[in-house]
Amino acid sequence: MTFNLRPKDLDMEEIINKVANSVLEIFDLEDYYLKGTRVQVDISQWLIEGFLLKEKDFRESLKNNDWSQYQDQYVAINCSTDAIVPAWASILVAIQLAPFAKKIINGTIEDLEASLYEELLSKIDYSVYTNKSIIIKGCSRKPVPMRAYVLAAHYLQPFARSIMYGEACSAVPLFKANKKV
Repeated sequence: MTFNLRPKDLDMEEIINKVANSVLEIFDLEDYYLKGTRVQVDISQWLIEGFLLKEKDFRESLKNNDWSQYQDQYVAINCSTDAIVPAWASILVAIQLAPFAKKIINGTIEDLEASLYEELLSKIDYSVYTNKSIIIKGCSRKPVPMRAYVLAAHYLQPFARSIMYGEACSAVPLFKANKKV
């Protein structure tokens, strides 16, 4: 025996997607991810045994390096060893990179990513979020550093009615503006 039941025959209520119909605004940091290659330049490659900087040899190595390989890339300069490197060494590497790289910072790839977000987030007009409930989207496929989430919340807070973190189906409340009397 077979049954050909339709939803109306079962007296079922229509399933309503409350998340899709909500007034929540999603602030997705992935939307602000800059396309481009991120690389780290390790100063230790030009140090004797990775630890000792001999100025003449260091300068010669930098002079002979092919810096064009960093064309249009985002570059983080650091030293992966525990070497004590004078400040001018990183600056000299940055000067060599300057004609080629899109952006240069001293630090890690995560510091570089944070720096890119800091620059972008500072230019957004957050007034469009005035008196709105906002979810700062938490799951991302791109490398969004925690500093970017903190900065986004900082910029959104003066405008938002509320701020949550995560996904619409399971957001964690972070901030709720005082109700005006």
